[in-house]
Amino acid sequence: MKKLTAFLLVLGLLRIGSAGAQVRVQHLLCENLADPIGLDVARPRFSWQLLAAKNQRGVRQTAYEVRVAASAAGLAQGGPAAVWNSGKVASDSSVNVTYAGRALEPGRRYHWQVRAWDGGGKPSAWSAPAFWQVGLLPPANWRASWIGPGYAEDTVLRPSPLLRKEFKAGKKVAMATAYITAHGLYEAQINGRRVGDAYLTPGWTSYHKRLAYQAYDVTSLLKEGPNAVGVTLASGWYRGLIGYKHDRNIYGKDVALLFQLDLTYADGTKESVVSDGTWQTSSAGPVRFAELQRGETYDARLEPAGWAAAGYAGSGWTPARVQNYPKEVLFATFSEPIRKHETFKVVKVTKSPKGETIYDFGQNLVGWVQVRARGKAGDKITLSHSEVLDKRGNFYLANLRSASAEDTYYLRGTGSDEALEPHFTFHGFRYLRIDAYPGAPKPEDFTAVALYSDMPATGSFSCSNPLINQLQSNIQWGQKGNFLDVPTDCPQRDERLGWTGDAEVFSSTAAFNRNTNSFFAKWLRDLAADQGPDGAVPFVIPALEFASGKVPIGAAGWSDAATVIPWDLYTLFGDRRTLAVQYPSMKAWVKYIQDRSRNDLWDTGFQFGDWLAYDLDDDNAGRSAVTSHALIAQCFWAHSTQIMLDAATVLGKTDDVAAYTALLQRIKAAFLREYVTPGGALMSNTQTAYVLALHFDMLPENLRAQAADRLALNVADYDNHLTTGFLGTPYLCHVLSRFGHTDVAYKLLLQKTYPSWLYPVTMGATTVWERWNSMRPDSTFAPPSMTSFNHYAYGAIGHWLYTTVAGLNVGAPGYHTFTVRPQPGGGFTQATAQLTTAYGPAQAQWQTSGDQLALDVTVPPNATATVYVPAASPDAVREGGRKLDASKGLRAGPAEGGYVPVRIGSGQYRFTAPWLPKATAALGAK
Repeated sequence: MKKLTAFLLVLGLLRIGSAGAQVRVQHLLCENLADPIGLDVARPRFSWQLLAAKNQRGVRQTAYEVRVAASAAGLAQGGPAAVWNSGKVASDSSVNVTYAGRALEPGRRYHWQVRAWDGGGKPSAWSAPAFWQVGLLPPANWRASWIGPGYAEDTVLRPSPLLRKEFKAGKKVAMATAYITAHGLYEAQINGRRVGDAYLTPGWTSYHKRLAYQAYDVTSLLKEGPNAVGVTLASGWYRGLIGYKHDRNIYGKDVALLFQLDLTYADGTKESVVSDGTWQTSSAGPVRFAELQRGETYDARLEPAGWAAAGYAGSGWTPARVQNYPKEVLFATFSEPIRKHETFKVVKVTKSPKGETIYDFGQNLVGWVQVRARGKAGDKITLSHSEVLDKRGNFYLANLRSASAEDTYYLRGTGSDEALEPHFTFHGFRYLRIDAYPGAPKPEDFTAVALYSDMPATGSFSCSNPLINQLQSNIQWGQKGNFLDVPTDCPQRDERLGWTGDAEVFSSTAAFNRNTNSFFAKWLRDLAADQGPDGAVPFVIPALEFASGKVPIGAAGWSDAATVIPWDLYTLFGDRRTLAVQYPSMKAWVKYIQDRSRNDLWDTGFQFGDWLAYDLDDDNAGRSAVTSHALIAQCFWAHSTQIMLDAATVLGKTDDVAAYTALLQRIKAAFLREYVTPGGALMSNTQTAYVLALHFDMLPENLRAQAADRLALNVADYDNHLTTGFLGTPYLCHVLSRFGHTDVAYKLLLQKTYPSWLYPVTMGATTVWERWNSMRPDSTFAPPSMTSFNHYAYGAIGHWLYTTVAGLNVGAPGYHTFTVRPQPGGGFTQATAQLTTAYGPAQAQWQTSGDQLALDVTVPPNATATVYVPAASPDAVREGGRKLDASKGLRAGPAEGGYVPVRIGSGQYRFTAPWLPKATAALGAK
């Protein structure tokens, strides 16, 4: 430890000793969650952040100590109260530190805290305690039975069953945990109060192989004496209509409930209330119809008053039917649930040419509308939802295909306002049409509510160009609307599937906007579960192929989600465990390709190619934007093989490193033989072909510059428009910047006419579109068979905005180290990227004023960065108004490629340098 401290002091990265300030430890997380309830993890991982004084620089952890106890009071007591103490560990690790104590007990709550030593050897105070609660772990700990309705269900409308149970708590309850899951969807109440704030639970998984359950602390909902629990079920993804083939009963025909309430009384005794044959069921609930793709019908007259409270005396209820469903597939939820988020009021009311009353909420979103109304018993309200209006201002629904975005309510007739909203559906919409309503509707009685998985917001980007800022907003709203437990392609039409290609190309952008670590880790386990025995990765996850008896096949760029996303989680979040868990799946996918290759070429089988690339059917100039599917497949095979080589290196799999190194060489050699002329031209003279060949290093060094020039010329040939589809678009601007064509990248970014990123923005879009021309310049629509106005894939340009325009790039996994290397251009005078990393907030912000450039950088404690200041020499750069050699806590190197590299530790810095806009073009040179 002393050697490490001395080394860092030499580099000028530590000033703690002289500053005398003491660091604090904060933001404690267990498995990426704050105080989680119910974790089926035998060895959970702890993370924390250091907090330093505002003017403190170079703060670095040199050691830590974690202690765990069965109670908060026991943390300081030690002895019998202690569960685990790491002791003082000489390490700068503060992310994903693994518990190494004795075996954890199911259902038990554990408390933990941490302290850290700074570079001067001074320990912090112990952090405030945090806790986590263990889940049920082995299936044997489930004492509950699966139960379902005890009556014959209506197989057409499938009204939502009600299930209830009364029980008595004979003593004061000290702690109560409810564990709940379902075949279908559930909402639970205890004593008439809703359990938790999650929606569409238990979520969507490959149910036959993996079924999530949720754990809730319900202590505050219980009382000594009589209590009652009530649960409503719905079809959901389990048996409801899902997918574009209009399939029902994909996973089963019957809804079912599994419920276990574990009580710990104040005297230490325990008791459980479980789902079994003593529960009562009824079909007379208010949810008369509920389908994710078809909306919901809710009749408030039918809600039995007090049915989820003790003492209810309703008639006609039948005993539950016990069902023999497996419990071995159960796992505790470890990803964030779907919750309510932003709300929107009506911003505009219009009457369409057809006489329709249409409300505009101003934002395309995913969720539902809350309505407040008053009327007689049985008065009907019908609401329809749409993403867009046609060119004449009429409500447009054709792009929903067979989906019916309609909710219907029947009032109870209480004589006062009734508040209504759906329970088991969601819609993608901006506009609301009032099809039926008692009296004259008032805009203030309608509120749109956004639903999405509750991933913490982490990153933001802004700049001096308002159109780009709107594009950034569209990217983030596209992610919100499509990240509902699985990364769906679109949230509005009769599809809403977890397409692997969309997720793969957007993964790194998504991880900047929000903390997607747990979200994707959960989805990747379903990917591995649904992977074919030959390694094939289905096109959608959870897969529908198995349910229909088909064997999945793989495709380049889609199935590569199996390798790309685990690697993204490792590099961007430092999640080595997910990389290790997914490694067999990753390996099986690459073997699938290898087994189907011929002479080291992957030129067999089905491919999507560069999906939805710009296509000229009869281009008089003889050009084509259609790229060879086999060329694309070869590039992605190389990409996944490179990831396997890197993952094997991280995980210490020496034999695999050697094997993948040799394989990668053969793949690239075959690419050169088959797809590259001696002069360096590619068989497909398209933007995507050159982008993939360059981004994945398929060409030798001596051919790369001329290939990048060909790419730039191709862009110019299309009058500075892109022609790329799903697979080429994410890397297009990255490649141009990497090879000295940043000016061309900015021209593409700022292009306002079709096809371009800003074209939808100029057409009023508030989310990213599926097609470059989902709406044509004359405000007519592309064919409704495949036109989504909320499709996040093309939002992958966000990654270039963060990493190149603002210049914030990951270095060591999880941003333990990172770089700031902005490439100003496009007439921008300012750009900012902010990111909450695992170590704390990081920021890169530049602005120009006259002939000066200022670059503000924030590095969180326990992290370091290398800042590349656009300048001709170190002498031209100032930090905090001082010359670099007079500014403490940093070290500068000689200028290279128009930048001066400066190594810095944590803290806030302002670099200034002379600025000449004409120098921009040189900044992208490698």
